[in-house]
Amino acid sequence: MNSIGKIAGLGLIFLYTFTVIPPVYPQPSPDDELSLLEELLLSDDFYFDMDLVTSEDFLIPEEPLEEDFPYDDLYDEEFPEEDLPNLDAQTLIVEAPIFILETRSFDEIFPNLSRNQKAMVMSSTGLKYSFDSGDSPALIPAPDSGIDLLSNVMGKNPSTVVEALLLVPYYEKELDLLDVYNALGMIENIKNHPFYTSERVIDIFTETTRLDNPRNRRPIPDPPPADELPYSETMYLRFRDAFMGNLFLRGDTSISLYGITYSMTNFADIRYFLVPILRTERFSAVIYLEPVKEGVLVYGMSGFYLPGFIADRINLTMNINRRITVLMNWITDSLRKQEIK
Repeated sequence: MNSIGKIAGLGLIFLYTFTVIPPVYPQPSPDDELSLLEELLLSDDFYFDMDLVTSEDFLIPEEPLEEDFPYDDLYDEEFPEEDLPNLDAQTLIVEAPIFILETRSFDEIFPNLSRNQKAMVMSSTGLKYSFDSGDSPALIPAPDSGIDLLSNVMGKNPSTVVEALLLVPYYEKELDLLDVYNALGMIENIKNHPFYTSERVIDIFTETTRLDNPRNRRPIPDPPPADELPYSETMYLRFRDAFMGNLFLRGDTSISLYGITYSMTNFADIRYFLVPILRTERFSAVIYLEPVKEGVLVYGMSGFYLPGFIADRINLTMNINRRITVLMNWITDSLRKQEIK
């Protein structure tokens, strides 16, 4: 992070604090400064963007496609700019401010889970539900938690929504937000996590990589671990699915008071045997991670719209759960690696 970025980030915070948020006390005493800061940061007027990233596939046929995908060459050509929104917007990384806040407990964020639900959350597979448009989610954070993934996902008008909740306990040491950020920066490692069944091992993602930009889509390596936590970041990804071919995704990262939010959508059509089944920007996946007292909370939600004639012929629940399981295993493994560093 260069000095200009640091100064700009701090300047924006100070400008916002002293021009938008009226002081609660005209001249707080030194003893009241910490409580005043916490009250300002936690007030309804202090807003942080909760949008965020993650990635999930959601659709597979009975058997994988052939090794050589017949439509890979489609992505080697130049695409017109009107098909690629925000191409001229450069990636922006702004250093995040540091907040001294008390770590929350899992029960504070999800106070209404049953004993059986909590047991599933703390298992290696986590807790998963799915619901159709018009129904309600089963996993609802506390109203004062500041966590709202549902609004983000429902903005895409999905036909199906899948939600997942997992708690990764600490073993070696407690993790902070920078640890979480670095753990989820290892995009290339996603492909190393297959899906296991009682009969076989399925490599769902055969390649997972970052892209230089959405136009030429040149693969680039993951960056080294960061020393500073960014306030926001945008990345472009390609997941090669053994059953669906290339999935081109845009991921946005943002930092809030307690956690990190990752938002993901498709910046190119998703195709099934050359037929576009999911248009650009019609898939949304959001994942929120927060270090709590018991471990790292992982809360995700994804939504997508599929035509009825396709949804009726494919077991969506099975296909989505497989990919969520792969991603949850990747997140858990990445967090474990951060503990032993």
